[in-house]
Formats: sequence, structure tokens, C-alpha cells
Amino acid sequence: MDINKTLANEFSLRQEQVDNTVALIDDDKTIPFIARYRKELTGSLDDQILRELYDRLMYLRNLEKRKEEIRTAITDQEKMTPEIENAISAASTLVEIEDIYRPFKPKRRTRASIAREKGLEPLAELIMEQSDAVSPEEAAADFVSEEKEIADEKAAIQGAMDIIAENISDDADIRKKLRAAASEKGEIISKASDSEAESVYTNYYDYSEPVSKIANHRILALDRGEKEGFLKVSLSLDESAATDIILGKYIKANNACGEIVRAAAEDSYKRLIFPSIEREVRSDMTAGAAEESIKVFASNLRQLLLQPPLKNSVILGLDPGYRTGCKVAVIDSTGKVLDTNVVYCTPGPKTNIALSKKIIKELIQKHGVTTISIGNGTASRETEQFAADLIKEIPQQVSYMVVSEAGASVYSASKLAAEEFPDYDVSLRSAVSIARRLQDPLAELVKIEPKAIGVGQYQHDMPQARMNDALSGVVEDCVNSVGVDLNTASHSLLSYISGINASVAKNIVAYREENGKFTDRKELLKVPKLGKKAFEQCAGFLRVRDGKNPLDNTAVHPESYKAAESLLGECGFTLADISVGGASDIGSRAENEGIEKISEKLGIGVPTLNDIIGELKKPGRDLRDELPPPLLRSGDIMEIKDLKPGMELVGTVRNIIDFGAFVDIGVHEDGLVHISQICNRYIKHPLEAVKVGEVVKVRVLEVDAKRNRISLTMRLNDEEEKKDRRPDKRDRQKRDNRKKGFDPSRISNSAFRIKQK
Repeated sequence: MDINKTLANEFSLRQEQVDNTVALIDDDKTIPFIARYRKELTGSLDDQILRELYDRLMYLRNLEKRKEEIRTAITDQEKMTPEIENAISAASTLVEIEDIYRPFKPKRRTRASIAREKGLEPLAELIMEQSDAVSPEEAAADFVSEEKEIADEKAAIQGAMDIIAENISDDADIRKKLRAAASEKGEIISKASDSEAESVYTNYYDYSEPVSKIANHRILALDRGEKEGFLKVSLSLDESAATDIILGKYIKANNACGEIVRAAAEDSYKRLIFPSIEREVRSDMTAGAAEESIKVFASNLRQLLLQPPLKNSVILGLDPGYRTGCKVAVIDSTGKVLDTNVVYCTPGPKTNIALSKKIIKELIQKHGVTTISIGNGTASRETEQFAADLIKEIPQQVSYMVVSEAGASVYSASKLAAEEFPDYDVSLRSAVSIARRLQDPLAELVKIEPKAIGVGQYQHDMPQARMNDALSGVVEDCVNSVGVDLNTASHSLLSYISGINASVAKNIVAYREENGKFTDRKELLKVPKLGKKAFEQCAGFLRVRDGKNPLDNTAVHPESYKAAESLLGECGFTLADISVGGASDIGSRAENEGIEKISEKLGIGVPTLNDIIGELKKPGRDLRDELPPPLLRSGDIMEIKDLKPGMELVGTVRNIIDFGAFVDIGVHEDGLVHISQICNRYIKHPLEAVKVGEVVKVRVLEVDAKRNRISLTMRLNDEEEKKDRRPDKRDRQKRDNRKKGFDPSRISNSAFRIKQK
């Protein structure tokens, strides 16, 4: 197989693009580096396409490696034929290649292998010929042997049938057809293990859906329900139609031998093939659902990490609690901890609202706090009410925001947190994290294991190695796309920079502490274990602010400095101009000169030239600054009992799953916008229309205060939507949804954190 040609066809890319990209990968260039600084070679492929291409490249290489292993194994058995060789060469998946190898694979002792040991294979071959001249009983008589424990003709025929059944089950073509039939026409059936047991899986206690139509989140729900013992899940396939596929290939005559082959084929299907196909199809369904779930998680994580930071803000973090009080941490605009405390502003044995307000007011006055960041865990609702009341009593302009504290406890108890704050206890570290994740989500969240951040669905059910690879890739892409301040970044943040591992990241921080701030990028070459190859990979993503060379505060790579300086000269600027924003119109001047002409003159490609122009126009820019700021609150807060159908509110998208989005509208429980209520056009997935962190307008549809569930719509201008909410039609919709296994009234954002602790 020509792997590069296959990739070009599958991704609809030019062969040159694929060849160059694969060569860069094989030269140990990282994806962020390739995406940013080798655009001429890749045709400007972005990091997400590059990662998909990388994953597919690794799969195809593993496939070719496995093919060679199987070729060798079959050849060593002296059973290789031109037909088998052609089948191996044509196989396009690992499943297909394993099916081909199945007859030659060493097996545990089976009924068929025992029959072969007794010398019954010739009888099986004779019966398979299905000749009218052959009487099975007469032929079997020759194989009756007391020594071989073949008591009579019936036992001999049974042994031959076992051999035929196993041979049929090893037929790669039959397995491929039956697997396709199961995927296209099979049904997944779910029954309750105990119909009286209460669980979140009651929708699936008597449920079925075609394999070809079942949604990914329902596959994962069934898997979890089965794992937890509430459900019994099986695959159903029309046995008659499936058996006909086998009989169509193996039945040659309507005689006594043919009847034995028919019985063996039916036995093969029931006993050997279908159980295996059921496992494979369900495994494929789970793998496919997991892969899509990981993609959703990765997309949510990307959006969360790229949330705009609150720059130049002094933030007071509150980690809510009842018995142990509310932990307080104040950080300055760089994230440095200025003060800590504990207040008892929520119901508990030490509650003292007056003293708590006094302490917080003094901290606000002393440090010039502009924003309060509140964790959304236990006692969050009471802490938010406390903060809202306090803000009304002070002259300072202070706002607040409730942030997800997912992963804060993981970080605060980690070795990294202990190294960063050795003098603080775990709870105070958590308060610092809550403050910092509002100030700069990217810098803080990289310290937490990605799967603990809490955006997505069923993340703890995913293949952990695959999920960790995917999420780490997202973090790496985000960190490198934003860039990192070389003189302030933690080693956690630095370790995600292209070409830098954890050891080198710690060396950078150690060098900085020993020698003071870096004054230019070239100084990185003095860091232990950071050689020229690593420098090439990382330099463009590291910023040196107020350094010797203004270009060090841009994403221009040192290899392009000469071209950048020449470009400045061509457009009438000097290097010093970019330090004071004097090159803002360099783009228009370059266009007047002619981009193609300048590109040729400077000896660089047009994509690189355009990137340099973009950096010189806005040196030190942060792409996150161009996004809408987070929604901060300062007024009255509501409880779920205050919500009424028809109310229009502004909220923040907190999580996106397959069938909708959860929106924070300022009450303790997030509301669900079902996928059908996100927009007026048809969408296959909520990610097509919304993203995590987006500020959206919603209208309340239904409120179930008893179960803390809120149904929202974003279709504010859809007049027909009001008609659709008539009680009779709503009831029909609910019944239809339940038939499909989905009941919005049973879903809450916390449903996706079942047993994750």
C-alpha cells in the first residue's frame, strides 16, 4: 500500500502536501510547529487536520506492520497462496486482516480441534463435497474407532460437523458480510436487570433501536447502565436472513450431505459466529461513540481554554464551603497571591455574616479588587448571594462570576500545587486556582489533568490512553496558538510548548530564577538540555516582552527575522517602530507594493509573509482578546423558584453534549437547551451553532423546581415555537422522545458526572 497516496485520497489533499507533511512528522517536528511555521510545505493545513492526518498515518502504518506479521506467520506454516496474498494486500482495516488470519491463528482446544485430532477432517471434507454418491453414515462407518473414542457413525458425523462449523466461522468473507448485516439491519435491545430498581437508566428498561440509527450518547448510556448492573444489553439480528448468507455460499446440493452442512452452518452461526459478531459490533459501536465523545470533549476543552482572560484585574477567589467556611484568596494582575483568609458566610456552626462582610470589604479596599470569582461547588448558591449582597453595600465597582471549579480539588492536592504553594493548605490552594481560572483560564487549567476539567460527557468511560492523547493535543495547540511569556510562565505551561518537555520546562524556570529575566530568545540556548533542534521548535511560541529585540515579543520565528526586518524596510518602517505600534498600517503598504512581489524578493512564501505582516501590525497580540469577554454579574441573583416560562435571560454556555447545551443563567442549576431549541435550522450537533463560554440569550420553556431542572430555548424569534408548546403537543413530543430513549426532564448537567469520583 502506498500510504501517502492513500492519505492524499482520503483527505482530498495534493500528493505534495501529504508527502511534505509526513516528512516533517518523520523528522520529529511537532504539530503546532508544522501548522504555524511550515505552511508552504503543508499548504497551510491547520493543527486539527494535521492531527487527524497524523492519527490516520499511524493507523495505516500499524496496518502495514500487521500485514507483514501475518504474511510471515502464514508463510511459515507453508499455507500461503496467491488468493490469501491478494486478500491480505487488499485488506483496508485491522479487522479485515485479522479475519484473514483467523483460520491460521493458533487456537485453544475446541470441539473442532478435538475432532481433527481424532482424524475426522477427511470425513468433513467428503461431506462438504455434497456428492449424491456419498452416504454420510456409510462414509462415517470407516472412522468409527474405539481407540480414538469414536463410538459410532453418529459421533463421527458430529465431529465432522464441528470441523465444518469452525471452518465456516473462520471464513473472512462470511464474517465481513454478517458484520455488515448486523451494522445495517441489527437492533440493540435493552432490558432491566431489575425492573423495580430505581436508576437514571429507566428510559432503557424496555428499549430497542436500530444499530444504524442509535445516537452516540445513547450507546454510552447503555454501556454504563450495563456496566453498573442495571441493564442487560444485546444485539438482535434476523437469524433466518443471517443464516441464508452462509447457506448461499456453502449449500451445493439438496441431499443427505447437504443437510449435514446446513445443520453445521446453523450451528456455526448460533454458537460461533453470532456471539463473536455481537461482541465486535458492540465494540465498534462503543469505539465509535467514544471517539465522537472525545471529539466533543476536545472541542469543548479548546473553547474553554481559549476563553478571554481578565487582564489588569485584581481578583478575589472564593472557594465555597459550609462547615469549614469559605476560603478566600486575592491575586494581582499577574496571578501573584496577595492575601488569603477564611470567612463563614454560609450556613454552618461558625456562621458570621457581619464579620465575613467586614473581612471581604477590607480585602477589596486594601488590594483594589475589581472582580470576585466564585467556585460552583457545594455552598456556591449561598456564597453567590453573600457576594451579591456585599457588592450593593460598597462604593467600589466590583462584579462577580461563578466559575466551574471542576479539577480545582485535583490541582490543590497535587504535587504541583504543593511545590507552588508549600505554605498553604489544600483548601486555600483551591481558592487561588478559582481566582486564577477566571483571570487566565489557559494558564491555570493546564495545571489540571484535562479529563478532570469537566466539559463533555461520559469522559470517565472513554479509552483513557486515547482520550489523554487527544486532550493533551488540544492543550498543546491552544498554548502554542496563544503563545507564552517566557519570563512569567509556570513550568506546567511551558511543558506544553512545542519541543519542550517537562524536564526542559523546569530547567527554563530554574535558569530564569538563577539568572534573572530572559532578555532575548537566543538566551534559551543556554538552558540545560535545550539544544538547537528544541530551540527551532519552541522559539516562535515563546514571548520576551520588553527585550532587546522587539520581534521577540511576536510570533515571528527567529529564522524569519531577516525577512521581517527587510519587510519593514520595504514598507518604510524600522524595527523600533513595532515597539510603539507604529507599523499598524504595514499590511496596506505591503499590498500596495504587491504581496507576491515582496514574497519573491524576500525569498519567503506568501503564507509566511502574511503571518509576519499580521504580527508586525499587532506585536504581542493575544488572539483571545478578540473574543467576547466573560459575562460578569453584579446585581440581584435568582433562584430556580423565581423562573417563569417566557422569561428571557442572558447566560453562558457551560457544557455541550450530543443532544444539547447547558447554560448558566444565574441560578444554581444550569438550564438545558435541547438541540432542537438551539436554532431555527437543522443541525446534526450543537457544536455547529454554539460553543463553551459563549454568552447567549435564552428564554425559559419549563421549570421543574422539585427536580431542579430547567428547559430553555435559544429560538427567540420563532413564533411557531409558542404553538409547539401547547400541552397536548408537548405530551406527544415527550412520548416520542421516550420511545427514542431520551427524556429531557430526566437530564441534568450532573447526570454526566455519575460515579466519576
